[in-house]
Amino acid sequence: MAAPGHAPTRFHRVHGTNVLLDASRTRATRVESFANALCFSHEPLAPGQIFLVEIEEKELGWCGHLRVGLTAHDPQSLGTVPEYSLPDLVGLGDTWVFAITRSHNRVSVDGQEAPTPTPTPLWEPELRIEGVRIPRDKLVGRSRPGRYSHLLDELYRTNVLPPTALRSRIGVLYAPRPDGTADMHIVINGEDMGPSARGLPAARPLYAVVDVFASTKSVRVIQVEYGCGYPRGDPAVRWATSERDGMRATPAPSVCSLAVPSLQTLCRLVIQKHIVHRLAIDGLDLPPLLKHYCQHE
Repeated sequence: MAAPGHAPTRFHRVHGTNVLLDASRTRATRVESFANALCFSHEPLAPGQIFLVEIEEKELGWCGHLRVGLTAHDPQSLGTVPEYSLPDLVGLGDTWVFAITRSHNRVSVDGQEAPTPTPTPLWEPELRIEGVRIPRDKLVGRSRPGRYSHLLDELYRTNVLPPTALRSRIGVLYAPRPDGTADMHIVINGEDMGPSARGLPAARPLYAVVDVFASTKSVRVIQVEYGCGYPRGDPAVRWATSERDGMRATPAPSVCSLAVPSLQTLCRLVIQKHIVHRLAIDGLDLPPLLKHYCQHE
């Protein structure tokens, strides 16, 4: 389910030549080679809106991993989608992309790497990034249901697995600042890595970039319910575009506001709280779709 005030997030129709999207445009798979797999969000992100993907499939034999970031380039304006996000897309300017690691995705005001920030405790139910509040539950990867899934889930929850492990969830967002610029943040399994880039033009449309590169073969978009502290009418604007007719992007007031979880999410949390193991959900007298949602989400 999408966040209130936002359409469901999905990938843009414009993408790299080696990318295959499913019918819903929420899963992107690289079908050959290791490059030409750039994907973009279908519309610019609102201030504080996270674009979150889960690593669905990996491929051995390649060196390198998933890359994510933001770009001010409308994907439709690209004559040819670059082969690589780094350095090709970044070389076009107004693009900020990083390979997913925990070691160098932090910058200070002067452009030097900043010390590791004091993390928000991982047991807190919400991730807070400046004015943004995001339920941590959907940000954390989960193993597939199995005998040891409860042990694996704890490894995702405490974020001790490699950041590009199978089922890890990686997100990117931007948080506006009072001077009219924005900071880009990368989130790995519910943990904010701190500002990865500063000085982004908050008044321009910023699209999420996902490069399904090398050992990362397939990712899927995770819908997130969240709220943030940017009220309607905030100078940080949300940019709306039309994919159908290619109209010029126009600003609209921010629609990001404090939100509450959906009934579906609340039901899932209550069910999961009262079972010992996700396999036990199979024995509950519940509709099949709800069982699948509780086991896999």
